[in-house]
Amino acid sequence: MNPPPGAGTADASAATVAHQLLHHAWPVLIAQLLSMSMMVADTLIAGRYGTADLAAVAVGSGLYISVVMLLVGILQAVAPTVAHLYGGGRSEAIGPALQQGFWLALMLAVPGTLVLAWPAPLLELARVPPEVADKTASYLQATAIGLPAVLLYRTFYAFNNALGRPRALMVISFIAAAAHIPLAWALTNGRLGLAPLGGTGCGVSTALVSWLALACGLGYLLRNPAYRAYRIFSDWQAPRPRELAALLRLGVPMGFSTFIEITSFTLVALFVARLGAEAVAGHRVVANFAALTYMLPLSMSIATLVMVGQAAGAHDWVRARMAVKVSLWLTTSFAVVLGVGLWVVREPVIALSTGDPAVRAVALALVFYVCVYQLSDALQTVAAHALRGYKVTLLPMFLHTLCFWGVGLGGGYWLSYHAGTRVEAPSVAGFWEASVLATVLATVLFGVLLRSVIRRHGTLAGG
Repeated sequence: MNPPPGAGTADASAATVAHQLLHHAWPVLIAQLLSMSMMVADTLIAGRYGTADLAAVAVGSGLYISVVMLLVGILQAVAPTVAHLYGGGRSEAIGPALQQGFWLALMLAVPGTLVLAWPAPLLELARVPPEVADKTASYLQATAIGLPAVLLYRTFYAFNNALGRPRALMVISFIAAAAHIPLAWALTNGRLGLAPLGGTGCGVSTALVSWLALACGLGYLLRNPAYRAYRIFSDWQAPRPRELAALLRLGVPMGFSTFIEITSFTLVALFVARLGAEAVAGHRVVANFAALTYMLPLSMSIATLVMVGQAAGAHDWVRARMAVKVSLWLTTSFAVVLGVGLWVVREPVIALSTGDPAVRAVALALVFYVCVYQLSDALQTVAAHALRGYKVTLLPMFLHTLCFWGVGLGGGYWLSYHAGTRVEAPSVAGFWEASVLATVLATVLFGVLLRSVIRRHGTLAGG
């Protein structure tokens, strides 16, 4: 995707930048879709096993994703850090930066594993029904075993992206998905000579496959000659407080931004748990659609972060600005096509997700919101990742909080339980209505901030 360090602004034509963005984004997209296929498979497998198990996987995966994305978001500080070093031609500092990222991953794994292993307080706070809570706790305790592997692998993932080498991530994701889907099915339904585990089987498979992905990533780092120049394992460094603090200063706002955005979505499953298993399961089915459509703008956003970060490291502000502009145009076009396509195929796809008529009815009533939501969500995602490429992360965290917790969760709770006739007949639709409003507001606010950052660097560049 990326030009060699020191490439000048002569390469910053729109066509060249578009080619480089797409060249980086498509392997990331496939890797993300393969990862998402495991979540979709869990929904299908648990849904066919039983509605209570599907609800448990919906609630459990919501909590799991919230914890993982908070910690992974912090570790994403490795991406702009390495991208700036690579763009600036400082190859000697790249290996040590990854090493400190690995140390940070191990440190973050401790609290994360404890939360997943003892989830009872969170389940009680959310008033999850007992028949669902027990299954949810078992699912989360299974996933806790794999959390250290997840965090170490996602550090490698951020590093590899920052160097513009995403194809290995695609291959590893394929290996993980190919292992997880049959294993989750077998564990859930009691094959391989084991008793059926129900939804917990999906959690056990998730943990085992996480360690498999990490082994593949480490093997790739050790065997690929392209990484020898960085001396990743030959000159291993102990944890360095200054470098760890720098990663945390950059990563904590990124982690909380990711956490806030993800939880504004995943915690809906907790807030609507009191409406019954059908409402939770219907929301999960549609949330899977939203997550799948999100993979395309997310892939473009990751490519944008890397390209902006490398350009910023080289102080090539013209190229950075062009990357943002082209990415926004491409992502908007893709989002429109996705929204229309989802609306056209909504009924047969929902029918594949669940055999419960009540769950299907809930899901069909929510599809329209996804079609609208994913357009504005795509734009704000690109803008937020572009800002990370510029290493602007603190103010975006506060904007994420305002939009996704204030408008999204807070407004969604009011619209679902207290607005008009919903006092008597609460509906999960209120959370989706608020999510649309939250992403529209985020698009506007992040657009204004990004424009200001681009102009400031344009002034520094004399353009």
